[in-house]
Amino acid sequence: MNQLLYEGRTLVGMVSAIIRQDALRVAYNRLDWERMFRLADYHRVANIIYLGVLGKGDVLPDRWRERFFERYQQALTFGESCEESLKEVLTWLDMREISCTVLTSASIRELYQIPETAENSPVQILLDEEEYYLAKGYLVDLGYETDQIYKGYGERMRKVSGVSVILYQQLPFRIPAYLKSMQRLLETANLEEPYTHVRMLSQESEFIFRMARAVYGYITEELRLREALDLQLFHQFCRDELDKENVKRWLEDFQIDELAEKLLRVVYMWFGDKKDSYFIDQPEDMSVFNILEDRLLTQGEINQESDEQALKLEKALQKELDKEQRAEGREMFWEKLKERLLAFKKRFQWVFPDYHYMSSIYPTVEKIPVLLPLFWGVRGIRLLLRMFIK
Repeated sequence: MNQLLYEGRTLVGMVSAIIRQDALRVAYNRLDWERMFRLADYHRVANIIYLGVLGKGDVLPDRWRERFFERYQQALTFGESCEESLKEVLTWLDMREISCTVLTSASIRELYQIPETAENSPVQILLDEEEYYLAKGYLVDLGYETDQIYKGYGERMRKVSGVSVILYQQLPFRIPAYLKSMQRLLETANLEEPYTHVRMLSQESEFIFRMARAVYGYITEELRLREALDLQLFHQFCRDELDKENVKRWLEDFQIDELAEKLLRVVYMWFGDKKDSYFIDQPEDMSVFNILEDRLLTQGEINQESDEQALKLEKALQKELDKEQRAEGREMFWEKLKERLLAFKKRFQWVFPDYHYMSSIYPTVEKIPVLLPLFWGVRGIRLLLRMFIK
C-alpha cells in the first residue's frame, strides 16, 4: 500500500475514534511520528491526535509529543480568546460602515463535543478592494500580522493569541462559472443583528458554501481533513432543517450535485455515527468512494478519477490555468523586451550622448549645434585611442 495512503487512513482512523469517543486501535510502534505529525499538521488535526497519544509511554518520541501538545495548547488558548476578538473585529467594521460578508464564522467550534478538538478556525470575510485595505489596516493596529497570502485573492491575518481572520477581496475560485454561482449564493446573505453593514449567510446557504468549497478543494488537491470534518459536523447539525430540494438546485447550479453527495458520504463514513443512514444504506458498488478517498488522502498522488462532474471541473480549471500561464508568458515576454529596450537605450545614450552633455565637454557644440554628430565621432575616436594606449 502507498505509504501516504496508509498514513492518511491511520490519521482518519485516529481522528474518527476520538471524535466518536471510540476505542483507538493503532499500531503506534509501526508509525513514523515525524511524518505523522507533519501530515496531521497539514490536515490541521494535530490537536486532535494529541488526545490519541496521551499515556502511550515511549511509543512516541518526546520531540513529536511536544509538537502535538503545542497544537493542542494553541487550540485551548484560541477557545478562550476567540469569540471576544472576532466580535471586536466585526463591531469595528460595522461602526466604520464597511460593508462585508462573513463567509464562515468560528461558530463551527460549538459543534465539537470535546471543545479542544476544534480548530483555530479563522472567520472569513469578503470585502471590496477599497474596504479590504481599510480593514487590513485596522487589523494591523489591533496586533494582527499577515500569516499567509492568497495571491490575487486575499490573506490570512493572525494575532499572537492564535485568533485568525481571513480577508478576501476576491473569492478564491478560478473557474468562471463556479465563481458566478458562488457570487449568486452570497447575494442571499442578510444583515445580521446587531450589525447594520455586516452580512451573514443563512444556515442553509453556509452549508451550500461549505459543500461547494469542499468539492473545489477536492479537485484542486487542497481539501484537508479538518474541512471535511467541519463539513460533516455542520451537515449533521442542520440536515433536518435543510430544504433538500433547494440545496439540490444550488448544487446542480454549481454542476456538482452528484459529486457533492459522494463526497458527503465519504466524510460521513469517516467521522459520522455508525448508525447513520450513510453507513446503513451503502450502495453495492463502493469502488467510486474508494477512488475519492484514495485521491483525497494522498493529495492526488493516487488519482484514478472517474466521476464525470469532477473530470469536467478539472478540465475547466486546467483551461483557466493554461490561460493564466499564457498571460504570464506574455507578461514575461513584454517585461524582457522592456528590459532589453532599456539596456539598448543606455548603450545608445553612452555612444551618442545628448546635446547638453556634449556641449559641456566640447564648447564648440554649444556655439554650433549642427556639429554635434561630428563631435560624437571625435569622442568615439578618443575613447578608442585610449583603449589601445592602455
